[in-house]
Amino acid sequence: MLVESDIEHMTVAERFQAMEVIWGSLLKSPEEVSSPPWHGDVLSKRLAKVEAGQGKFLTLEELKGRLGLPRS
Repeated sequence: MLVESDIEHMTVAERFQAMEVIWGSLLKSPEEVSSPPWHGDVLSKRLAKVEAGQGKFLTLEELKGRLGLPRS
């Protein structure tokens, strides 16, 4: 069994690779993966804003800046 201490000893690249493997396995059985109800609530509110012309969108560069990531 995988424990948190195993993950802490992995490099960042290894952690991302592990996440990709886990995500791939989840995609094989999407019927077993359900989103919590609040996800639908958030999406409904965001769609309503867009439909009302009040949606605000960021460029990829703006998002990177907001997250403190290097810009291209």
